[in-house]
Amino acid sequence: MAGRFQIIVGRIETLALDVVVNAANRRLLPGAGVDGALRTAAGPELTRHTSGMPPLDVGEAVLTPGFRLPARYIIHTAAPIFNAGDNERVLIAGLARCYASSLALASAHDLASIAFPCLGTGAFGWPRALACETALGACRAAQLLESCVQRVVFCCFSEADAAPYREALVSRI
Repeated sequence: MAGRFQIIVGRIETLALDVVVNAANRRLLPGAGVDGALRTAAGPELTRHTSGMPPLDVGEAVLTPGFRLPARYIIHTAAPIFNAGDNERVLIAGLARCYASSLALASAHDLASIAFPCLGTGAFGWPRALACETALGACRAAQLLESCVQRVVFCCFSEADAAPYREALVSRI
């Protein structure tokens, strides 16, 4: 299973894969971070396309064309906002659904390669280590069910973002 996972430090909007995942807000409105980078690279067609779509529930995922991106498609998913006082099990379940829903959607469309950003670790406040642990656990579980997806890339913006992924994958091999 670890062979299907790859960790890179880079910009998700530059990846030429079947699909990249957008860390979207629930209303699919233009945002900053990953969303802003994907929208800039994809062109204004992406915002026109998402403006007519209904809001997402936490953990839900929807597919759009990639427009001007090197990736064929974009999966948009809405992570829960991390608040230390909230029920951590509920938050983790919501973040895990983002990964599971995205992989299920990719598999339903026969997409073999997918890239995830570090969902939730930007403006949504998730601690890196907890977000990483949740991402890897959810992807391992979903990969057992979604055999179509052969390559899962964790595209980290910085070395600091990539470190917990590398550590977790090395310790489990």
